[in-house]
Amino acid sequence: MYTSNTKTLLQASTMANKATAYFQLLKFRLSLTVTFSSAIGFILGNPNARWYDIALVMLGGMLVTGAANIINQILEKDLDKLMKRTAKRPLPTGVLTVKEAAVYCFLLALAGTLLLGIYFNPLAAALSLLSLVLYGFFYTPLKRISPICVFVGAIPGAMPPLIGWVAATGAIEAEAIILFGIQFFWQFPHFWAIAWVLDDDYKKAGFKMLPMEGGKNLKTAIQIMSYTLVLIPLSLLPLQFGMTGVTSAMIAVVCGVLFLAQTFYLMRTCSKKAAMSIMFGSFLYLPIVQIAFVLDKI
Repeated sequence: MYTSNTKTLLQASTMANKATAYFQLLKFRLSLTVTFSSAIGFILGNPNARWYDIALVMLGGMLVTGAANIINQILEKDLDKLMKRTAKRPLPTGVLTVKEAAVYCFLLALAGTLLLGIYFNPLAAALSLLSLVLYGFFYTPLKRISPICVFVGAIPGAMPPLIGWVAATGAIEAEAIILFGIQFFWQFPHFWAIAWVLDDDYKKAGFKMLPMEGGKNLKTAIQIMSYTLVLIPLSLLPLQFGMTGVTSAMIAVVCGVLFLAQTFYLMRTCSKKAAMSIMFGSFLYLPIVQIAFVLDKI
């Protein structure tokens, strides 16, 4: 009786560990951020969108993004063991096998693509699949080859609001390109700040994320400042194209100026503290600006 109960408890514990591991593979918080951007694009493309349509476009985005994250983790399984930040992920620890992760990845990608293609339109599904391929099979291996990886990764990273707009309208229009552009340029200060903070860990895996040779220096800080500066005029384009009103444009400019000010601190000190400030600032900038766009529209 004791042996049977013990065996049952062990099986239940193993199943619980597996379930937790599958959830961890999704990188839920990262995926949620991505799907939030797709919802923003969807609402701006269709201000009268029904709540369940918004929920479904987010679900489709979540499934495909989760699949892309799993491809990343499969390809970097051995590298993740080298970094403190990633060493306890399900694949490096052996809680899940590569085969289990691959099957899960395929099912998520299939479900997400079918949902976007059937419920919304084939173009939205095709763009989401393109995003998955670029992130999983181009950005991921490039991280060990060249800093160009950040440029390549910024393309799928900027596609969620575009996919959301396309899901709402069925077409790639100028407004969708503007949303793509804002999120595209935002990613450079965002990722380079993260790379600056995690540089020691990244070096263990051979990742080449910072833009300039030598890494954490004034040249890199100037690059970060330059891309952040571009965000200010870009954030005014929704007003020019009639997507939103004056209020959100003013909020976007204020956020852009504050974001830019953080980069001057980095240029002056070239410190990890300044890079962390930019990193956290980037986490705030994009959702605040995007929410302002939506509230101004509806």
